[in-house]
Amino acid sequence: MAAARRAKVVVALGVVWWWAVAVVGCGAQPVVVGSYGQPRLWLKPYDWSYLRVELPPSFSSVTMDFATDRDIQREHLKDLPRRDLAIICLMNSNPPIPDISDSFLDTLLSNFLVVGSFGSTNNQSDLAQCIPFQKNTTIVLRNDQISPGIWYVGYFNGLGPARTQSKMISRGRARSVSTRYNNSRNLMGLNINKRKTLNTREHTRRINFLSQWNHLEEKGVGSNSTTYSRMDNSITCAISNGSLCLRQGDMKFYFLDVVDLALQFEITAMNFGLAQRSSLICYLRYNAFPRRDLHDYSGDISSAPLVLKLPNIGRWYIAIETVNITQMNSTASTPLLDMTCFSLEWQVTGCLNGKAGTNCSWEAYVLQRVPKRSPSVPFESYYVPSDGKASLEYSHFSLEQFLSNSSFEPFAWTYFFLDIPQGSAGALIHVQIKSDKELNYELYSRYGGLPSNESWDYYASRTSSSNGSVYFSLQNSTNSDMDLSIFYAKEGTWCFGVKHPSDKSNSQTYMSISLQGCHKNCNQKGACHSSIDESGLTFYSFCTCDRDHGGFDCNDELVSPNGHIWQSVFLIASNGAAILPAFWALRQKAFAEWILYTSSGISSALYHSCDVGTWCILSFRVLQFLDFWLSFMAVVGTFIYMATIDETSKRAMHTAVFILTALLAATGATRSANIGIVIAIGSLGLLIGWLLEFSTARRFVCWPWRINLNVPQSWPNLRSLFWNSLDLLNKRFRWFYLLLGFITLAFAGTSWKLESNRSYWVWHSLWHITIYTSSFFFLCSMRINTVNHSPEPSYELTRQNSLPRSEPRET
Repeated sequence: MAAARRAKVVVALGVVWWWAVAVVGCGAQPVVVGSYGQPRLWLKPYDWSYLRVELPPSFSSVTMDFATDRDIQREHLKDLPRRDLAIICLMNSNPPIPDISDSFLDTLLSNFLVVGSFGSTNNQSDLAQCIPFQKNTTIVLRNDQISPGIWYVGYFNGLGPARTQSKMISRGRARSVSTRYNNSRNLMGLNINKRKTLNTREHTRRINFLSQWNHLEEKGVGSNSTTYSRMDNSITCAISNGSLCLRQGDMKFYFLDVVDLALQFEITAMNFGLAQRSSLICYLRYNAFPRRDLHDYSGDISSAPLVLKLPNIGRWYIAIETVNITQMNSTASTPLLDMTCFSLEWQVTGCLNGKAGTNCSWEAYVLQRVPKRSPSVPFESYYVPSDGKASLEYSHFSLEQFLSNSSFEPFAWTYFFLDIPQGSAGALIHVQIKSDKELNYELYSRYGGLPSNESWDYYASRTSSSNGSVYFSLQNSTNSDMDLSIFYAKEGTWCFGVKHPSDKSNSQTYMSISLQGCHKNCNQKGACHSSIDESGLTFYSFCTCDRDHGGFDCNDELVSPNGHIWQSVFLIASNGAAILPAFWALRQKAFAEWILYTSSGISSALYHSCDVGTWCILSFRVLQFLDFWLSFMAVVGTFIYMATIDETSKRAMHTAVFILTALLAATGATRSANIGIVIAIGSLGLLIGWLLEFSTARRFVCWPWRINLNVPQSWPNLRSLFWNSLDLLNKRFRWFYLLLGFITLAFAGTSWKLESNRSYWVWHSLWHITIYTSSFFFLCSMRINTVNHSPEPSYELTRQNSLPRSEPRET
């Protein structure tokens, strides 16, 4: 932006009219002008993603449909822990970062339970508007509720400081969401839902462009009268519109595009002959249509001009209506049809010659973006002044040579302007000021406008800052060093104002402004990565933290160094419980089971050694597969062993179990549902083994050909079969050990279910102990033949018409 560009204050001017609707109705039908459909998106626990949505200036409403696999009653939402809370957030201009404070979440859920939609979508809000996942949610927002431009939709499955944690297992369910949105407009122009004015007539908005400029030139355009006035460093553009007529209770809408930083614009009503009982009310709203109950500024321009200081860059909508003061609070239904004609004048004042601020007396500099060499993320770059005073080779510049001079005020301002390129809203702006003496500077930042003592987005000094926002951070600042970051900076023009003493000191101060990927490079506690949103139009950066830290920038310590050591010891040493079933199997010469339990304990210890960062003998993925697969096999193998079938049948069942458990471990090893599936497979194997064993002893295979249809005669045989089966089970097991096996198995399932990121090491260590101990108790519950150290064959216990024999001696 050269000095001449500083004068380009206004680019377009228009007017939007209320048109009366006829009795039969002649409102134009809305048409879809843009749509987007996102296929099903799967989010793992503590996972998130973004979607960029662009709303054109001519849209009238936007409809968003969200379909998820979550179906929770609204009254139960407040009972969910943070890790199970999945939310959808909407944010203007930059990707949302959800606030995880208790107050925010309580307000979020309370508003959603009442409204069922996004909360306030005020353009100036720096907070994300969020709603929880629901089965099907349809939201319609009009153009007086949501502004045109770029919006981001964020999907978050689980909240908390561990949501960016790395390899440690995150317990929870994956969630799916699909999104569709449509934005529409009226064929005649802007159209929103019908609304009643003071005179209760229904209207439809229609837009008519009056004039348009690309540059300010000293000439009139159309029927409007355009005048310019110049002072030393400023220029004022004044435009007078001809006779405009407005009935009592009607509204007339204008819009004004501010495309560069301006000092002010004001609106004045001229040459109107309203009676003393009437007023001309003007409403202003940035980037959205104003309403009587929703606007940024308002005033009675029939008595004085409405002046707006330091307006933001963008489109300002202006609504003007005539109001009869005596009837503003009246309930009379008869409208006033008095026609009032007047002329409207508005003027915009900007600075020339690289000046800005009050009276255009302060220095303003445009910063040039310099991409970094071999950046780790696509948009990394730094900014230096483009007037040749600073070298492009260095990312910092001397601040003293750019400061403003002032002899009549104790403090002066110096402004620096920079542009955030399109597609890099997922980056952060990092600003650092270093001095060899004590800093006496204050730094103000504002998006799309000049900052001042009264108007700013973020503020920082040596002693205080605006730390209330989740998008701002001031860290490691000292008396001579100021270090601040603005996360996920909005695309477009930013202005940084340095407030400093008028008398320049002899200090040497350096300033650096850069566009980076991750805050402080994830504080050296993780790795910075970049990704692209679901629309493919915006890059954003994120941290994958080490095993002891979490949070947006890995600055939240989840595990202390000593805690990490103890957790590693517990997770690795708890696998020693595999010695119990392995020793029993070796003593009973069940060598296949001995190998299975031993290898399962060793593979689990090696996997957790790699998982906690101690030592990786193989890749993490291979070790994880071996751990879960052998653990599943150990559980199912215990059940199959209890069937005491012959070796041929056992080999066939083991082969089938090998395939099934390998599929479970390869396709979703960490799913909580796997424990139920594995137990079900083991129980099925035990049941099949008993049926095979029972059929051998009772010649059950021949029964279907000799079924006795006489139920009364066959009933004694069935009753005898039932009691003989109970006697078989009673002689087969030691019931005390069997009961202990089921109790420890229930503890194992509970431990698996209770695992979470923070308590993972506790419950998973208990899982190791209880699952191996339950296998040991189940093995001990079997009565063993002392002759060949094998489980007692079933046919020895159930054979019919055999001679009496003594019971085998128990071990």
